[in-house]
Amino acid sequence: MKTPYDPSSSKLLSFYDKIPSFVDGTDTPRAYLERCIETIESKEPEVKAFVALSLDRARTAADASTLRYKENRILSPLDGMPFGMKDVFETEDMPMQLGSPIFEGYETGWDAACVYFLRRGGAVMIGKTVTTEFAFGNPGPTRNAWDSNRTPGGSSSGSGAAVGAGMVPAATGTQVRGSILRPACYNGAWALKPSWGAINTRGGFPSPPSIGHLGFLAGSLADTWISCYWLSQNAGGDAGHPSLKGEPRLPKSRKPKRLARVDTAGWPDTSETVRGIFNEMICKLERQGVEIVSRREDPELESYEQDMLELSKVIEIVLAYEYRWPLMMYADRCPELLGDRVLNRATAAAEITPEQYEEALEWSISARQRHQALSKKYDAMLTLNGTGAAPEGMAIGNAIYGEQSSVLGVPTLNAPLLAHDDMPLGIQVLGYFRRDYDLIAIGHWMIHAILKSEG
Repeated sequence: MKTPYDPSSSKLLSFYDKIPSFVDGTDTPRAYLERCIETIESKEPEVKAFVALSLDRARTAADASTLRYKENRILSPLDGMPFGMKDVFETEDMPMQLGSPIFEGYETGWDAACVYFLRRGGAVMIGKTVTTEFAFGNPGPTRNAWDSNRTPGGSSSGSGAAVGAGMVPAATGTQVRGSILRPACYNGAWALKPSWGAINTRGGFPSPPSIGHLGFLAGSLADTWISCYWLSQNAGGDAGHPSLKGEPRLPKSRKPKRLARVDTAGWPDTSETVRGIFNEMICKLERQGVEIVSRREDPELESYEQDMLELSKVIEIVLAYEYRWPLMMYADRCPELLGDRVLNRATAAAEITPEQYEEALEWSISARQRHQALSKKYDAMLTLNGTGAAPEGMAIGNAIYGEQSSVLGVPTLNAPLLAHDDMPLGIQVLGYFRRDYDLIAIGHWMIHAILKSEG
């Protein structure tokens, strides 16, 4: 199966714009859910986005939401919204299996913080989406939403494919390297990896606390922001982190004055064709009066980009050290049940010293300070979100473009506004810590600037 992708006409499911129809009774959350289920029944056998479905409970929840709209008792902007939950979080009605045979059928009977509060707001969890092994290891069975011969990316593979295939309007993703942004890029979804710590991650597989993030992939920018914001406001952030700032609605579009173009370490791995597509987009923005500055024109930006070349080394140290437990324990007790990527990281974890870890953390702090200092010059930063379209086969693709945002902890948007080889190609827009709402406003402007402008 292959469906050509055109960013100007390939529209995915949206939810927020359907709320007026729910209010006036011309549509209902239950009918909306049934349309999602119909798409799942049609596409899931090939896409394989879900590891478990809970359709009976979803229907019950959608019926309750329908009644609330009828009686004007709406719980939240997410009331009635079907969503997929990445299978790294506990859910009371389905197992948390983490893409690993170690946890096959594992149930706790409890909801993670994000699940509990989404349900409390009336959102309708339709199922658990496939993840790679422990959210970084060997891939699961999921296929790309636009071409079943290509990867959906990882580790939020099922979430990206479910949204890209129009099965749900939104799904959760987690990221320690590029696992929200890359599946969104490959499957044509919007996604926000919010500021570090902004959304509560408790109740699931322990993500590396220094660089772990929880965010949303969605079919529209509005659903992406509203889902992240509402969950952050209600579930809170991780310990020591405040919730997202902003408003529970899509901000008005804001044209940036000056943007930094950053190539990052991914540029040498990017084909000339894809570089050309990105450069054409840059020219389009410039024609609309936005100043785009590259490393060749700003010594401070050049120095910053040189620093970013150390990202891969730093992130490997942080990941290995912060995954020491439980990976070393799993490797000791049941190595035969672990994939090669997990075993390799367990071995690396045993070899990282506290001194190496401390040095990596100090580098990260310095890098974050340097990034924040650039906010005085630039409204945001632009780069690609992939070295190209999703590659053929099941390998999860190159995460190199996602590493920067993970280590820096800054809000980052995947804008599915480009195409390559009839497949989605995302733009990555990086903002500044705790200024997520400002980033979304710029992303809103880019929709019209890139898709609806002349030339």
